[in-house]
Amino acid sequence: MSNARNVLFVPHGAPTFALSPGAAGAALAQVAQGFATPRAIVVLSPHWETDIPTVGTATQLETIYDFGGFDKRLYDIRYPATGCPEAAKLVAQALQAQGLPVQLDAVRGLDHGAWVPLRHMFPDADVPVVPLSIQTHGGPAHAYRVGRALESLAQHQILVVASGNVTHNLRDYGVARMSGGQTPGYVHSFADWVHARLLGHDLDALLDYRRVSADGARAHPSEDHFLPLFTALGAAGPQAQAEAFFRGVSDYVIAMDGYRFH
Repeated sequence: MSNARNVLFVPHGAPTFALSPGAAGAALAQVAQGFATPRAIVVLSPHWETDIPTVGTATQLETIYDFGGFDKRLYDIRYPATGCPEAAKLVAQALQAQGLPVQLDAVRGLDHGAWVPLRHMFPDADVPVVPLSIQTHGGPAHAYRVGRALESLAQHQILVVASGNVTHNLRDYGVARMSGGQTPGYVHSFADWVHARLLGHDLDALLDYRRVSADGARAHPSEDHFLPLFTALGAAGPQAQAEAFFRGVSDYVIAMDGYRFH
């Protein structure tokens, strides 16, 4: 896909997605093959939240198990990615050029929001990775601004991977599991709403999704898992066309939709 932008929004699902990739995992593997091998990957995960944008500069990235009570096999998985201080410097400079404050973190590894999808996409961990934090308190507009700063990374052959989920209501997961495993209707309707707005370039509606969509607030009691989509939109550029490379639901309430941009 020679016309694909170096930007992806990818699902990371529950931690068990690492053990049961299914169709979504296969789609991640396939979409990664559509890119020339990048110089480095910048990965945003909703599981690394900081007050200001923070760039990971470690040369060896530890696999972080930021979850509990799951299959013990998960804790034996290692994703032995290396970092890339040179690419991390470019990320920090790009953010600063947009007037954003930046901090550096020399020890941060990869939480499951980062290593689970990357393991499906680049199983050999042979592409250096630069973690980048999110700022939930900043909301969609801030996340989009961060993305606009990252747009310049394409010229350096750096791939931006924004990891999240189009719906993420863990309370409803518990209710669904206790009541026979039915997916609430809003999961599909909100995913469809997002899909239509992405294809229609309706950025204003997306940025204001909690007010103008019927299901946005229920789909995301907290915005953390949705904000990476806005960073992907910003990094892809205002003329980019979104294309879903996968759409589906796992664990009753998690829309696993993934998007690439052209």
